[in-house]
Amino acid sequence: MTAPAQLLILRHAKAGHAFDGDDAARTLTDRGADQARTVGRRLADEGFHADHIICSDAMRTRQTAVWVCHELGEDASTPYLDPRLYLADPATMLAVINETPETVRTLLVVAHMPGVQELSMRLAAPESEEDPVLRMAGSFPTSGLARFEVDGPWAELDGRDARLTDFWD
Repeated sequence: MTAPAQLLILRHAKAGHAFDGDDAARTLTDRGADQARTVGRRLADEGFHADHIICSDAMRTRQTAVWVCHELGEDASTPYLDPRLYLADPATMLAVINETPETVRTLLVVAHMPGVQELSMRLAAPESEEDPVLRMAGSFPTSGLARFEVDGPWAELDGRDARLTDFWD
């Protein structure tokens, strides 16, 4: 039996405000850059090197992915920018994930609230770890990361069929 695939759902790091009204152009604050580097270091330390990274095309998600990849070093894959993830609802996010090639064993998705929290709650199987589910349900802060194990094909992932094993908040 093969090991389960890993799905990592990451909310972008702390961003500044869009005083000009261009939400997609918001950039990370210094704190946000630090948050993203911390996530990248933790992923590297725990041995999670994403085979595939899908990222919203908003500036803050792109910058988050860059800092995470910087910390992963040579093991980081090049993020794929998908405009469908910008402020996407859970169904749209799931449709993007469903397109993942079956050769991918660890997928990192970098996106926005409320979609990241709503999708993570939708995916959490009854066999999920209770404490991470409760913490994730209460708050999904900037740079929050939900880590799931997925036994079936990416194309069949739908709801309550991925085990939440950890939540970094």
